[in-house]
Amino acid sequence: MQVFTTKKELVEFRAQQDGQRRSVGLVPTMGALHAGHGSLIKAAREANDVVVVSVFVNPLQFSDLGECDDFRNYPRNVEADAAFAESLGADVVFAPSVEEMYPSGTPLAWVRTEAMGEVLEGASRPGHFDGVATVVSKLFNLVRPTRAYFGQKDAQQVAVLRRMVADLDFPVELVAAPIVRAADGLAESSRNQRLNDAERTQALALSRTLFGLRDGKFNSVEEASKALDASDGVRVDYLTVVDPQTLKPVDVNARPALALVAAHVGPVRLIDNLEL
Repeated sequence: MQVFTTKKELVEFRAQQDGQRRSVGLVPTMGALHAGHGSLIKAAREANDVVVVSVFVNPLQFSDLGECDDFRNYPRNVEADAAFAESLGADVVFAPSVEEMYPSGTPLAWVRTEAMGEVLEGASRPGHFDGVATVVSKLFNLVRPTRAYFGQKDAQQVAVLRRMVADLDFPVELVAAPIVRAADGLAESSRNQRLNDAERTQALALSRTLFGLRDGKFNSVEEASKALDASDGVRVDYLTVVDPQTLKPVDVNARPALALVAAHVGPVRLIDNLEL
């Protein structure tokens, strides 16, 4: 496996694959790889001749363009991530610096996600999805993947990027892999590393609430939200049920539907979702 830190190396490698007519799977990540990322790498390995895993903590999708504790404290260990990716069959890890990705500083040209990027996570984190769409479009241009793999845990991100691919005619198949959960139901997330044992136990309230919505234990989203907010150590940001494609709110009994939650547990903001 090769580790590239410059765009030039990556572009030259990709050009070689063109000559051999090889399919390329891209797994974009921010590092701190875990079992959820592993499922994406495995899926890419099964379906493509070449697998590229990007490891880049993108400041554009954080508050104040990365001038915040969330960005500064985000776990980073490229060596461990590279070893993990290699163990699952990745051919390349692309791990650029911020200066390599944005040599002129904050870009002047962005991908704007408008209404789909302004609700839910976008309402809590203004500009977040513009930052996501901008960096993913750069990765699509650099890697020119046949397929790109994203986790369903970031359901809004998947919906926004599907729309970006359709609206901007990117010649890539976007594949969404199911959420990977621990045995106790907690959705795998790089942010889980920042939870202590007590906080991790408290975080289980998120998945319990989502499964409760699916199983009819709540008569309304409001009832479920109040129950979650009353859980020890949990401060709810939002809990909602939406149409999976448009992200517009629907009744709790509507089908198909997607329940999404965001909440703070200790110092960490967690998200989760479940198809109802």
